Amino acid sequence: MKQTLLVLAAGMGSRYGGLKQIDPVGPNGETIIDYSIYDALRAGFDKLVFVIRGDIAEMFKETVGRRFEQRIAVEYVFQELDKLPAGFTVPPNRQKPWGTGHAILMAAEVIREPFAAINADDFYGMNSFRLLGEQLRSGSGDYAMVGFVLGNTLSDFGSVARGVCQVTAEGYLKSVTELTKIERDGKAAKYTDAAGAVRPLTGEEIVSLNMWGFTPTIFDHLRRQITEFLKQQGREEKSEFYIPTVANHLVASGQVQLKVLRTTDPWFGVTYREDRPIVIEGIRRLIARGDYPEKLWS
Repeated sequence: MKQTLLVLAAGMGSRYGGLKQIDPVGPNGETIIDYSIYDALRAGFDKLVFVIRGDIAEMFKETVGRRFEQRIAVEYVFQELDKLPAGFTVPPNRQKPWGTGHAILMAAEVIREPFAAINADDFYGMNSFRLLGEQLRSGSGDYAMVGFVLGNTLSDFGSVARGVCQVTAEGYLKSVTELTKIERDGKAAKYTDAAGAVRPLTGEEIVSLNMWGFTPTIFDHLRRQITEFLKQQGREEKSEFYIPTVANHLVASGQVQLKVLRTTDPWFGVTYREDRPIVIEGIRRLIARGDYPEKLWS
């Protein structure tokens, strides 16, 4: 069964201070995207779709995309502010992208098979791709997500946002709650809620890092939900259409089941520029362990 990897690479990188999607972190200039695609290829994925912005398209294709075109089928789609359902327009002062749900919807015209969706700037680990690849090849109509241990996903240089998951005994998602301003607190963690109160976390919670598995039926759900989102929040300058919100609605309404695939893989991310040396060192340790070759694309 064919399966596609959809890479969400249109993010602004505002906290990081640059186009972190193309920053080298490997010993031979490899980016985090390189490691994700390497893992996806050995997990059996056979098509690659990048969601990018038009203003970085040529640089992205030249710096990142073209080195994969001889190894796997590659397509590009563009997430732009004005790519909205008929009848909706962009607010005058809006500059922020519409979010991950909108980004995934941009690929509706080029994906006809089960697919995984990932962030370009997250290092998910080879076992995570193996788990998701097996789920997509199973022929199940269930959606899926890879669940990470919260304590393995925090930055030492500032707060992060994570989707904290409630999971049934059978391993299916009950709900995912987007928490912001999550920080380390000794061996545990804490977050600040909307009212400014600091709340404890154990650090053992299962969280979503936007590593999802879908069938093409997701696109009809996205079209319906983005229409409702735009009716309610489309005039706001900073509102975002998040894929966890879509998943919550579909699970709560009984329209889909979503399998949570737990992993203890090491996770690395570059939310802040100060995170980059930690990512570089983490990848060096995995190379030394034998998980990756020194030169990824030899």
